[in-house]
Amino acid sequence: MSLQISDLSDAVLHTHYAVRGPIVARAQELEDQGREIIYCNIGNPQALGQAPLRYVRDVLAACEQPELLKRSDHAFQDDVREKTHYILEQSKYGLGAYSESKGLRFVRAAISEFIAARDSHDGVDQVSNPEHIYLTDGASKGVQAALRLLIASANDGILIPIPQYPLYSATITLYGGRQVGYYLDEESGWNLDEELLEDAMHGAIKEGIRARAIVVINPGNPTGSVLSEDNMRMVIRFAKRHNLAILADEVYQKNIYRPGITFISFAHLMSKLHEREVSLFSFHSTSKGFFGECGQRGGYMEARNLPEEVIAQITKLQSVALCANVPGQVLTYLMVSPPVAGEPSYPLFAEEQKAILAELAKRAKMIEEGLNRIPGIRCQPIDGAMYAFPSISLPSGRTDEEYCMALLEEEGVCLVPGSGFGQKPGTAHFRTTILPPTDQLERVIGAIAAFHLQWR
Repeated sequence: MSLQISDLSDAVLHTHYAVRGPIVARAQELEDQGREIIYCNIGNPQALGQAPLRYVRDVLAACEQPELLKRSDHAFQDDVREKTHYILEQSKYGLGAYSESKGLRFVRAAISEFIAARDSHDGVDQVSNPEHIYLTDGASKGVQAALRLLIASANDGILIPIPQYPLYSATITLYGGRQVGYYLDEESGWNLDEELLEDAMHGAIKEGIRARAIVVINPGNPTGSVLSEDNMRMVIRFAKRHNLAILADEVYQKNIYRPGITFISFAHLMSKLHEREVSLFSFHSTSKGFFGECGQRGGYMEARNLPEEVIAQITKLQSVALCANVPGQVLTYLMVSPPVAGEPSYPLFAEEQKAILAELAKRAKMIEEGLNRIPGIRCQPIDGAMYAFPSISLPSGRTDEEYCMALLEEEGVCLVPGSGFGQKPGTAHFRTTILPPTDQLERVIGAIAAFHLQWR
């Protein structure tokens, strides 16, 4: 007899990933039937019209096919040619060969320099060790590597924010660990609250769960919040008090929209506080920011405050997959080593970066203000990332899953119900991206308004 579903493990059967769940499957069915669907369910910039950066694609094209550099039609700027020659020289065998398991050495060195430059301020002279940096197929693979390391038994738990990005709940379930949800404070703009953290910790202890780490997503997905330094200090104190590692998901660090708000990395703040006892795993990706290269699968994980024998185990686990894809590694190199002022590619690169981030800021404001004009919907400020997570009032007995499915069927707008991310009992939400072009976004807001006011 062939493999049956009853043969599968409970871990597989109980793993769920809401952003590509049944509502998205139905959206694809409707699209196949000829319906126009606006996909607001996932942060996939280029699928929603964001153009790739010219410099990035030129370097990738030349690295993939070096023969293009021999053309005499000046198709590539001089700095593109120089960067390509350097990449091919450093990688030795081109983009078609395996790299070492941690990733190409010159890329890890460039990431180390990027981190040092980003975090050397406020009296901090930042140092990053390239040997503690791992190139990964997007940040997701780095997150999975850290969770695989931390979950040693069925009683091991990971504190995850509620609402959270389903990568965490799905991976924890798949690896046989326990989710320990801590509620974000919606009324304060989705900040972390020390009392709510302690409540989650005490609940875990009562259930016999050994908490191993706390996940912090900053800027927030799905909330669009950006943490203050004081809030982050509290998290570090909490982690130290309870002997927790910190998993800092910082893939949206370039997505900051509100004046006066800045991104602060956990690596910077822990260096500033001279904190050496709390283990830290930090993640970054080429999928977000203004790069928007989701399909190229580039990213990295940096590990800090870990003994060398643990670092060796991470390297061993990474070697099981041999290495991250090399084009993605090169793209990560371009993310941390972009053109600089004075280079031929810089003016266009800077112009494209500014335009993309300015447009995202405009759309964030449009979504926030548009949703807040709809009676029965309340949206907290969207300070960063690519999403809004508004609360919605529902008729008695109805669910946010029903709401989002009905919205899709009636208006052709694909959202993700808040229950897919977790939410406080008695509340309902949905997540939408801010990525669709302005004209589509106006239609999305109008469609939600018309639907929300009549749905029963």
